[in-house]
Amino acid sequence: MNNTTLEKLNYNELKEIVKSYCVSNLGKKLIDKLVPSKNIKQVKRMLKETSEGRRLIEAAYHMPLEGIFDISSLIDKVEKGGVLEASELTTVEDFLRGCRKVKVFVKDKDGYAETLSSYGENITDLKDIEDEIKLAICGTIVDSNATKDLKRIRRYIDICEEKIKEKLEKFIKNPGNREYIQEFFVSQRNGRYTVPIKASYKNSIQGTIVEISSKGTTAFVEPNVISKYTTELLSLKAEESIEEYKILATLTEMIFQRAQELKINIEVISEYDMILAKAKYSKEINGIEPKLNDYGYIKIIQGKYPLIKNSVPLDFEVGSDYRSLIITGPNAGGKTVVLKSVGLLTLATLSGFHISAKKGTEISVFNNIFVDIGDNQSIENALSTFSSHVKNLAEILKESNKNTLLFFDEIGSGTEPNEGAALAIAILEEFYHKGCITVASTHYGEIKNFSEKHAHFENAAMEFRKDTLEPLYRLHIGKSGDSNALYISKKMGISESIIEKSKKYIETKEYNYELLEADKITLNKAETINEVEYFYEQGDKVLLLDKNLSAIVYKGIDKFNNITVLLNNQLLEVNYKRVKLEFKAKELYPEGYDLNQLFTSHKERKLERDIIRGSKKGLKKFRKQEGI
Repeated sequence: MNNTTLEKLNYNELKEIVKSYCVSNLGKKLIDKLVPSKNIKQVKRMLKETSEGRRLIEAAYHMPLEGIFDISSLIDKVEKGGVLEASELTTVEDFLRGCRKVKVFVKDKDGYAETLSSYGENITDLKDIEDEIKLAICGTIVDSNATKDLKRIRRYIDICEEKIKEKLEKFIKNPGNREYIQEFFVSQRNGRYTVPIKASYKNSIQGTIVEISSKGTTAFVEPNVISKYTTELLSLKAEESIEEYKILATLTEMIFQRAQELKINIEVISEYDMILAKAKYSKEINGIEPKLNDYGYIKIIQGKYPLIKNSVPLDFEVGSDYRSLIITGPNAGGKTVVLKSVGLLTLATLSGFHISAKKGTEISVFNNIFVDIGDNQSIENALSTFSSHVKNLAEILKESNKNTLLFFDEIGSGTEPNEGAALAIAILEEFYHKGCITVASTHYGEIKNFSEKHAHFENAAMEFRKDTLEPLYRLHIGKSGDSNALYISKKMGISESIIEKSKKYIETKEYNYELLEADKITLNKAETINEVEYFYEQGDKVLLLDKNLSAIVYKGIDKFNNITVLLNNQLLEVNYKRVKLEFKAKELYPEGYDLNQLFTSHKERKLERDIIRGSKKGLKKFRKQEGI
């Protein structure tokens, strides 16, 4: 499915809502990967799964998915030759126990959920591995009872540590050592048993300095009296690590041998988590499983937009008596919400989600769904709003076929109305001949008129409460609406005469070009000026007809019938017939006014005055400019 379609119809926002009902990360990952299906059999299966999950929930059955974690990364580690830690094996044990409970749970639920019950047959009961892990691992450590050797080694370790503590206690209680000791207790540092000694006496004690305190006042010393036992303890610890590794490696190998069955278990549990999340969402919205077809017919009865709480229910139909629906109505009247509602309800159905609607609702499966909604203007690509829409439509035209659903918001807008309407009608016609199902909104009357006369097009209007200017967000199929611009203008204070004149112009296009008497006199004067040959003088203000901008004359007409004008600080040559006199220089400036000031900057005039009065600074600037 086209990513732009999913984005514009807020499909991912809907998936996030459904994801929130998942128990584990397994179901969430599956929903992340979920896309609407083009296969009607697959859609039927997914909807059936959701319905079965809903029945289980309503029968107060609770699938035991809590406590089941995603062990995919642990399986990957095993397959890459890694050895699992004790805590990781505990996670695997929890997962295996959860799988076994789920398998038992669904075994006798075929009366409520035949399909979901059958999936349980794919779960492999690996209680033997579960029991071995439970016997050997206790939380995050290897249990002493895992093997006889480990139990023996740890017993020797305990004996050795007791001897060390006994020797150190005697060392601390020895009166001859009292003045050296900082604190009278045994401290374990870096895995070695030490006594806190005053730093000033650290060399007075026979032993090894293991660590110095942060303030430097205490030295943690391992006395020589325990060196024999320390060596023995290190040897026993090494033996313990080797034995623990053997146990972990053995359990990991058991998991490796059954990795394929574990992967299938992960897939089945993931499916259950996702399906139950869909079912919980269905119950929350009081959703239904809509009817399905694959021939383009959509009928929505009291359907609600999934992302708006308490949205106005929508009654909608397309694809039977007509294949293109043109929606009209005022701005902010809900046209875009209708497009998004139909689109998102369709995408939801094709993903196996129940939808909030009444029984009798029917949704079609499509190969493609395309939209042109919103402003796709790209600053980076320097595309105008209209250009970006047309580019999008051109791409959609290439990809569309008879099994395509289309949504267009304000088709043809963004350019001159007559051209925009004509282009929109031509494009809608082309989509119709391709066999597409099209839903489009517009303000253009020409499109509404075309739709009224076409046998397989239909108009629809968004209803509007005229007394309060409030949109009702209800769609009325078979009715042609308008923007209510005149009605709104009247309510806002525009006079009745202007409203009536507007209605007349809409119907007849016969506009009033009559001029006021004062304007006629002014026009006659202007025409007289243009008829008399005038050669223009410096300082005259003229209108550049091509640009509709005013400029100042710098030089009068030359032998080529051109005049030089100043426009935006630039001198331009223009044919005298391409300008119109606005004011003569003598009408704008007093007698004796230096017109050169109009064409030189303040900085240039100041430099000229400085040179005239003999300023050394001014002469220096002049020589620098002239390169003297």
